[in-house]
Amino acid sequence: MAPRIDPRIDAETAAAEQPRIPLSRRRVLRAAVTIADRDGLDSLTMRRLAQELGVEAMSLYHHVANKEAVLEGVIEVILGEIFEAVEATAAPAPEEDWRAALRARILAAREVLLRHRWAPRVLESRPSMSPAVIGYYDGVVGILRAGGFSFDLAHRALHVLGSRALGFAQELFDPDGAADADSSEMMEQMADRFPHLVGMLADAVHNDPDGTLGFCDDQFEFEFALDLILDGLERRRAGA
Repeated sequence: MAPRIDPRIDAETAAAEQPRIPLSRRRVLRAAVTIADRDGLDSLTMRRLAQELGVEAMSLYHHVANKEAVLEGVIEVILGEIFEAVEATAAPAPEEDWRAALRARILAAREVLLRHRWAPRVLESRPSMSPAVIGYYDGVVGILRAGGFSFDLAHRALHVLGSRALGFAQELFDPDGAADADSSEMMEQMADRFPHLVGMLADAVHNDPDGTLGFCDDQFEFEFALDLILDGLERRRAGA
């Protein structure tokens, strides 16, 4: 009779024989994105990143100098996904319809950010614009130029679009307790001092959590503002 082999020992042996995937900068950054997606941006530390990869923290420093370098790197990862999404988007040539081409590009970028809801926070926190972000905005200017914009009007268009060109709207304000903005107690406290804002907050209820990136960044509101901007820019372009 053949001897019985403990399946746990067999599994451990097989795992030990598996070749270790070498650590690389790309693998580190992908792990960082995974942590931020799953546990939130505040959970992303060098120690936590090392645990996720199953390595000693010191091993990370061969690929990323510090947490700031990780944050710069995850922007590259997210922008890479955005460029892939843009390439896969069916949109007319900007020479034919620049508004439709730019709208498709921006909404494709937003779809990526909705998968990584922490990403706008990282983008806003960077002291300087990364080459990946510059490359994205260069593509936006390319669409505007192909659509008949002068460099001067394209420059003004970038100022008007701001972060919307990347698929998110910077918060107008984010009041404390925004998640409970419909609570009667909060409204009562604010009503006498800020009657117009209280009336607006009571009416502006977001019913689409899947399309919301922030207190003032709901999908419907985002597209409303984007279309308003694009239509206004087209009137300026046509009248130039």
